[in-house]
Amino acid sequence: MPRAYAITADAIARERARVDDDLDRVDIASIVALDELELPDVKPHDVKIRILVVSAEHNIAHAALADTVNITDMRGGKIYPGNSAVGEVTEVGADVTRFKVGDIVLTHCNGAPDPNGYPLRIWAYDQPDSIGWYAEEAVVGEWQLVRAPLECGLNLWEIGALPLRAPTAYHLWRRAEGIFRVKVSQERQATMNVLGFGGGVSELFLMLARHRGHNAFFCSGSPERRAALEDLGIVGIDQKQFNRFADRADVKAFGKEVKRLTEGAGMHIVCDLLRGPVFDAGITAAARAGVNVSAGWQLGTMVTYNSAGASTKQITLDHTHYETLIGIEAATSLYGRVFKPTIHHEIYSFEDLPRAMAEMQANRQTGIPIIRVAEEMPEAVQSLIP
Repeated sequence: MPRAYAITADAIARERARVDDDLDRVDIASIVALDELELPDVKPHDVKIRILVVSAEHNIAHAALADTVNITDMRGGKIYPGNSAVGEVTEVGADVTRFKVGDIVLTHCNGAPDPNGYPLRIWAYDQPDSIGWYAEEAVVGEWQLVRAPLECGLNLWEIGALPLRAPTAYHLWRRAEGIFRVKVSQERQATMNVLGFGGGVSELFLMLARHRGHNAFFCSGSPERRAALEDLGIVGIDQKQFNRFADRADVKAFGKEVKRLTEGAGMHIVCDLLRGPVFDAGITAAARAGVNVSAGWQLGTMVTYNSAGASTKQITLDHTHYETLIGIEAATSLYGRVFKPTIHHEIYSFEDLPRAMAEMQANRQTGIPIIRVAEEMPEAVQSLIP
């Protein structure tokens, strides 16, 4: 049986009891544990893959912390996480037409699409009976796979960083741009000021904004990540300069800096968490008729704000989830041409995946964390390994 990482409700309870429910002290590495998994038989529309590379994703930290909801307990006490991966096809069902043995593919986390194609659930998180890809092998439906763009100019680690993040950034951008254009026409405001806070999705969001000809600004406490984006023409703002917005004075100072950088206009589009300390900063930075868009809940699930102030300033807050299957394909077409992710300097081994998760939660990484699952790589990707 292949090895796979699991999270159990018992492990969560033990760790939370150890730290008296102080989530800042929880050791995620003690909760995400290596297990074995009996794979289901390959059905006519299924594909069996050998996992090559995965990236650490924040919703796995949510599952381990049980901070927003105890999803592991709700799913019966045990889940096998992992929302995105690069894999090699090793077996195909009788009715599979899009893939063959030896193909290199990407997984995505769209779980149960609604009538418009948007996911009601996320695979390997809250989709019932779903099994994720922090594993050596997996059996998935043909619809869950996208052909890996091996000729896009990215290396294997960079490709492995994108299957979840690129569709999220693409979805955020097309919604934010569309909402802004409902309020302000292209003729009135051809070039927008676009701000992103923090991590990998925001980086990609800003790369897309810059590609479309807009002014892009990246607010992060990581000098390595700021430097990488500055090489792409994206202006860096040191979040630590404003004490990570610890109090109102810090937020006001940030707002003043944003006005300086944008010649008084402010940010027409802001990508942030819509919660936690960056929320007030994002609202303060917004221009009139601005759009503040979010796809995450890393720092909590509840949002409170001055709705009268937002109304007067014509600000729109938009919460998104994940892309449609068509949008996932569109985002994948931008690998290398638009999306050039920043990768953490250490490529983790499969055995070190729990440590990668813990270090991501502690904000110790210089880029997107990548985990190499397969020791022996297929010939198709050998030239893509740095």
